[in-house]
Amino acid sequence: MDANIRLRDIPSVDELLRSAAAVEAIECFGRPAVAEALRRVLTTIRNAVRDGAEVPSLEAIAIAAIAALEANDRSSLRPLFNLTGTVLHTNLGRALLAEAAIDAATEAMREAVALEFDLESGKRGERDDHLRALIVELTGAEDATVVNNNAAAVMLTLNSLSAGRQAIVSRGELIEIGGAFRMPDIMLRSGVRLVEVGTTNRTHARDYRDAIGPDTGLILKVHTSNYRIEGFTKEVGARELAAIAHEHGLPLVNDLGSGTLTDLDRFGLAHEPTVAEAIADGADIVTFSGDKLLGGPQAGFIVGRGDLLDRINRNPMKRALRVDKIRLAALAATLRLYRDTDRLSERLPTMRLLARPQADIRRQAEQLASVVERAVDGAFDVSVIDCGSQIGSGALPLATVPSAGLALAPPSGSGRMLAELAAALRSLPMPVIGRIEHGSLVLDLRCLEDEEGFIANLARLGPSAGGSSS
Repeated sequence: MDANIRLRDIPSVDELLRSAAAVEAIECFGRPAVAEALRRVLTTIRNAVRDGAEVPSLEAIAIAAIAALEANDRSSLRPLFNLTGTVLHTNLGRALLAEAAIDAATEAMREAVALEFDLESGKRGERDDHLRALIVELTGAEDATVVNNNAAAVMLTLNSLSAGRQAIVSRGELIEIGGAFRMPDIMLRSGVRLVEVGTTNRTHARDYRDAIGPDTGLILKVHTSNYRIEGFTKEVGARELAAIAHEHGLPLVNDLGSGTLTDLDRFGLAHEPTVAEAIADGADIVTFSGDKLLGGPQAGFIVGRGDLLDRINRNPMKRALRVDKIRLAALAATLRLYRDTDRLSERLPTMRLLARPQADIRRQAEQLASVVERAVDGAFDVSVIDCGSQIGSGALPLATVPSAGLALAPPSGSGRMLAELAAALRSLPMPVIGRIEHGSLVLDLRCLEDEEGFIANLARLGPSAGGSSS
């Protein structure tokens, strides 16, 4: 049949809008959006018909338009299964919030709250008051404040205490964090003049003493949580460094980075300095994150001496970096969980996931092996393996937690098949993210709690996942 004749068979937008599928879609997306989606589909169909294609049915056209609307309406912040083996994965949102924090945040979203209103006096209040007492109780600090992340906490502290003056830091602690943000750049933006002391691998107490002068504003210690230098090394401990700072009337600022409020030894993990330890070691100010080992939403805490916190809170930048009512509510609920450390691993997802015994994870892997094998239709060899999980987000970079999972290996060793399988898993309704290593796609199951949801989701993978080795 002539293409022009077939083009006349294509229904109009008005005709399509009267179809049952379109009427239902209008209830969800609105008439203008549905009409525009139909126009785009019709343009594609006309081009295909000119090339010899047949005209689809009216229902097929409407369904194609609705599918496009649904895809466009889907949030890009999609829930997913984190099977990478990294519990606090920066690219996947770091800490999962506790149910208590989710409930508190939801209530704060739904209702007006006393954010900066003192209910007792009826006068203006301080938003920091919702967290101050909790942080002081848990850390032993004199005072505390919170901003939107730890980089902001460091920048605000340096600018408040040493703007236009020098800040001394060991060369071995000039770290780079995610996204190419470097400590020297943060210090520059803070308005302080960086003074590096020591060498990359060795810094001595005399290096700090020799660098101190009339223009020195503070000494900065940075916990190198995202890397380790081993071998012929030397660093000045926080307690000794505090003594040096105080000898010269200077504050010591200790940036812990990840920061933890509890001893990780109790969960079978390597020791990480706690905020309370840093305060006890003599730091005048300690900064740390809220969404890493603490297990809450993104935030940066500043704790320490009351007089220094007064100066920090008077800085005009504090307002630009403050957090909203939703995060304050979630943070307060998270902090309250630390009052009962015996049940912390039950209530706080970060600790629960880190504390999962390897034997339990391996049993889960053995139960899921046949399910995964059916999902990939025998295109991959599926085996249960022992592996190592990471804490992530810069915490204990050399320490791994014994874990278990599944290794999916193409019989031919095809890298293309692995890439196609990884892409197919990412395209599932709830994407599955693993890691490729040693010629296999590894699914570390440490963070898999919704086993039923994972199985139902995996059933959508289809028999052709991974393609063929030819």
